[in-house]
Amino acid sequence: MIPLIDVVFLLLVFFIYAMLSMVVHRGFKVDLPQASTSELDRKEYVSITVDKDNRILLNKEELPLESLSEEVKKKARKGVKIFINGDKEADLGVVISVLDTLRKDAIKEVYFETQPVEHTTIEK
Repeated sequence: MIPLIDVVFLLLVFFIYAMLSMVVHRGFKVDLPQASTSELDRKEYVSITVDKDNRILLNKEELPLESLSEEVKKKARKGVKIFINGDKEADLGVVISVLDTLRKDAIKEVYFETQPVEHTTIEK
């Protein structure tokens, strides 16, 4: 009976690991700035990325700033969160332009994506 429990436990662990590795990442890989108040909330969202070369990507698809808000309106249903992922080496002006473009078209609920602060000790 004990070996059967071990096998069932290993199968359970395998399926949990497999489900966690199937999470869909819509954004482009960037080096996010850190914030002490960051939270993880990844239900359903639209990802706007500004990479270190100041390219604007909507769910990994590059597009010009002029067509950003209409594409966001197509992809975002009511209640879907919109995240801006700005690489910490990206120009702040480009990120502000993205936010301003969205706000001009009445897209008000926009979040900035950050990563949690890593607490390190400083040795003297």
